[in-house]
Amino acid sequence: MDHKTSRRKFVQQTGLLAGGLAAAPLFSNANFFSGAAGVIKVALIGCGGRGTGAALQALSTTQNVQLVAMADAFRDRLDDCYKSITGNLAESGISASKVNVPEERKFTGFDAYEKAIALADVVLLTTPPGFRPIHFEAAVKQGKHVFMEKPVATDPAGIKKVLDMAQVAKQKKLNVVVGLQRRYQNSYRALFKNKDLIGDITSAQAWWNNDGVWVKERQAGQTEMEYQMRNWYYFNWLCGDHIVEQHVHNIDVVNWFKNAYPVKAQGLGGRQVRTDKKYGEIYDHHFVEFHYADGSILNSQCRHIPRTMSKVDELLIGTKGKIYGDAAVIKDHKGNTLFAFDKKGENNPYQAEHDELFAAIAKGEYKFWDAEYGAKSTLTGIIGRMATYSGEVIDFEKALNSGIDLMPKKFSFDADPLIMPDANGMYAVATPGRTRYNVS
Repeated sequence: MDHKTSRRKFVQQTGLLAGGLAAAPLFSNANFFSGAAGVIKVALIGCGGRGTGAALQALSTTQNVQLVAMADAFRDRLDDCYKSITGNLAESGISASKVNVPEERKFTGFDAYEKAIALADVVLLTTPPGFRPIHFEAAVKQGKHVFMEKPVATDPAGIKKVLDMAQVAKQKKLNVVVGLQRRYQNSYRALFKNKDLIGDITSAQAWWNNDGVWVKERQAGQTEMEYQMRNWYYFNWLCGDHIVEQHVHNIDVVNWFKNAYPVKAQGLGGRQVRTDKKYGEIYDHHFVEFHYADGSILNSQCRHIPRTMSKVDELLIGTKGKIYGDAAVIKDHKGNTLFAFDKKGENNPYQAEHDELFAAIAKGEYKFWDAEYGAKSTLTGIIGRMATYSGEVIDFEKALNSGIDLMPKKFSFDADPLIMPDANGMYAVATPGRTRYNVS
């Protein structure tokens, strides 16, 4: 799959995947849906582009799914999302009856998520990721099944909350799917099934190098809180930096294939091109060595700089050969092909996430524990960011238990985030050797 293809475009260009896997029914009556006879009510929390796509994917499943509530901090975002969803129903082959969101079930503001979650059986969490732990906690406490986009947090305190709530979700037998879609992609699943062909994995490389993403310019009359939330990609409490927000996909592939997480990280990075104040506080490049307990190392690089090499991929090197992620090929060290996935059998993994989730819910099955690996792969990206920002060696477990919390102490449009601009509108940027975490 071309990494530049958007989720929405990819959905329109590919067929739908039939959902459903075998597992023993484990739900209580409170969580059980009797197939086509029972309506599975869905609430959308976060009405940006990803939320629009996730809602359409949920509605495109074969189950009796209905969108019944929507929530966003901003009314204009909600309205645009609703218009886009309803405007794409016919093109996506979705019945108009699957959208039932009257005005009284459109909620805005910082507490909007609580009202929407209360009305649904399944919640789609697609806000900027800084809010993910708060929203996930609310959904689990209310006994809801969850689809949540990656990453699942932006700081160690958020990761700790997600891991704690993942245990509660298990106890309540709630399905939780995380949008690390390579785990739902046929080619990557085939590579994983055949990964023993390369023997023991001794090293890996991962890339997310491209031009970068959008910028939302500051508008007259915006408070600092509104501006940062509108331009959320460039503030760590909301985004986590692009090593967390995007590169988590590639990092997760390596963690998945190794069935392990790094014990420590060290690296370097900085801002060479994105130096304007509109780029907030994040870096435009990172290079990190992630060290695993078995001595293997993942060399990870991500870059947002126009007119440079573009590459989004993974390479795993073993004692007997190599796995080429995007190409879906396994070769020995002499270059002989050991396995090659037939791309005719590729699926739409973004749709598959929802197909499999809603099929399980409709059947009363409990099988998805994605929150755990989603949180640990997200933390892998976070310790990578901490390493590049500080120049320190960052320990995985110590970072997890550090309590570092980037979130504002008050959620209101007239409240100040923890990072504020100086008199020139510039934001403090981490400097290796000066920025300290002391968790190694």
